[in-house]
Amino acid sequence: MAVSSRITVIGVGNEFRRDDGVGPVVVTGLRERAARGGLPAGIRLVCSDGEPGRLIGLWEGAELAVVVDAAHAHPGRPGRIHRLELDGYRAWQAGPASSHGLGLGEAVELARALDRMPARLIVYAVEGADGSLGTGLTPAVAAVLETLVEQVGQEITGHLAGPSGGATPRGARL
Repeated sequence: MAVSSRITVIGVGNEFRRDDGVGPVVVTGLRERAARGGLPAGIRLVCSDGEPGRLIGLWEGAELAVVVDAAHAHPGRPGRIHRLELDGYRAWQAGPASSHGLGLGEAVELARALDRMPARLIVYAVEGADGSLGTGLTPAVAAVLETLVEQVGQEITGHLAGPSGGATPRGARL
């Protein structure tokens, strides 16, 4: 496969807080897929604790940044996936809240103010059931891992294919 054009996937979370670890687990799945040749070379696959400054540093200069994070929603449905596409011109709109104190919304607004947004930013927020101390995802969140890895892979290949690449429609909920 051809070398990618500046693409970064960021798994946000803490693997020692149950469902909050969904982002890093998805990155692990993507690394396994890349090792089998299932992703183009050069995709940057990283994990983050979600601190806004670190997120901005990870996505700065990317043509495509995909962020996978756990979310809280009320009422919630554990395992439900929300897909949000943010471009450099739209203001952040409140949606499912990140499971971190300062969240992705703050990072987006700060990056926008500093002119450090990626060209395209896509967020997959997964509603979690349990953010307590411990390892392992709950069954509802674990059940969507394969779907998440597949969807992020499609985002990458769709981006590389160009505007008609077949990515999930903007703002879709899966």
